[in-house]
Amino acid sequence: MAKLRAHVFVSGVVQGVFFRQETKQQAENHGVNGWVRNLDDGRVEAVFEGGENDVKALIDFCKKGPWGAQITNVEVEFAKFASEFQNFKVVY
Repeated sequence: MAKLRAHVFVSGVVQGVFFRQETKQQAENHGVNGWVRNLDDGRVEAVFEGGENDVKALIDFCKKGPWGAQITNVEVEFAKFASEFQNFKVVY
């Protein structure tokens, strides 16, 4: 299976709704490594690395978010898989 890296920015009501924790859970369920964090401008930023289908599943999750989230935009930049991460973490 092809490996993929995606850098994602999610806009809308995405902070204060457990977005980071739910993203971490989804990433672990799919075997995706990387990180997720809140940005000062109210967006959530994440980097996902893993199998193509698993990374795309995480992007699909970001488009709907957890209960209480209201997504207005998802920006995705694909890049070459770098095998940079050993796990998935929430960055504070």
